[in-house]
Amino acid sequence: MNKAATPFRYDYVGSFLRPERLKKARADFEAGAITTWQLKEVEDQCITQLVAKQKAAGYHVITDGEFRRATWHLDFMWGFNGIGHSATEAGLPFHGEAAKIDDTYLTGKLSVGVHPFVEHFQFVKALEDGNTVAKQTIPAPAQFLEQLVMPMNLPDTRKFYPTDEELIADLVAGYKKVIADLYAAGCRNLQFDDCTWGCFVDPKATLFFGTDEAGLEKLQEEFLLVNNLAMEGKPEDLVVNTHICRGNFHSTWACSGGYDRIAGQVFGREKVNALYLEFDDERSGSFECLSKVSPDKKVVLGLITTKSPRLEDKATVIARIREAAKYIPLDRLCLSPQCGFASCEIGNKLTEEEQWAKLALVKEIAEEVWG
Repeated sequence: MNKAATPFRYDYVGSFLRPERLKKARADFEAGAITTWQLKEVEDQCITQLVAKQKAAGYHVITDGEFRRATWHLDFMWGFNGIGHSATEAGLPFHGEAAKIDDTYLTGKLSVGVHPFVEHFQFVKALEDGNTVAKQTIPAPAQFLEQLVMPMNLPDTRKFYPTDEELIADLVAGYKKVIADLYAAGCRNLQFDDCTWGCFVDPKATLFFGTDEAGLEKLQEEFLLVNNLAMEGKPEDLVVNTHICRGNFHSTWACSGGYDRIAGQVFGREKVNALYLEFDDERSGSFECLSKVSPDKKVVLGLITTKSPRLEDKATVIARIREAAKYIPLDRLCLSPQCGFASCEIGNKLTEEEQWAKLALVKEIAEEVWG
């Protein structure tokens, strides 16, 4: 077993609350008050401080907290040629709140040159030490594809790609290049973040995708295919995990539903090393779906919520881990918060102190359960 490979017994998804200094610098940059280089200097300093805190908290994985991004997924898409974006008027419907993130759509054929995330990774890689490894988070290929085939964007997409097959071919080629470039930069731990499966399990899935049940089945196969094709031929020592999410914006959520509908496909057939799964509330369903996880995969149980500052009861979390272990061996389980703390710049409704208290609890429970 590669001891420098994610996931670890106690782990986290990747994004962290932005410090006020960073929020101000990004606002100043948008207003034209500071230069790109002045913004980067603040980002560099805030990321260096964050990594020091991650290490001090006893974690073996380090990330940049997604501090250089406005959102967990769209900034990655904007690094591709053929992608445009503009300020949204309506936003995306979340439970009780609209997520005001940029409308993002096709403006031409997809391709990618030197993706900015490669340089972002190199900065974190340089902060590794003997106890830590750098993890790079990017949206899953399926997430990128979903953005382009959703009803609101499909007319723009069809101007350039008459069929999904042609779109998938260019999307996969772009991902393969980014993955190869990240690998050349020293990345050995890559995480796909993926809300598509959360949409599929929601009762409103047919509405989200503008199709019927048969159409959903076809799309599920396409999304599984695009994820697997992007990983095809990757170096053996590159670990790719996936985090499956139901939406995370300002402590709100987008989708509900247990994993049962997609478990056979994704848990069984997606060619990843581990699944980071949300199980922090009743919207997540039961652990029974874990029986569908193929024997080559680990599961990271997201039992600690990032949506609320309330600290979970330790005994309750341990009991839930034991319950999950009825369906998958305990030695293939790990523990983490259910999602990032700030999937978008706005962050969730808790303080940085409360964020670190959550991570301390994850570590304490993991050490008690696994030693």
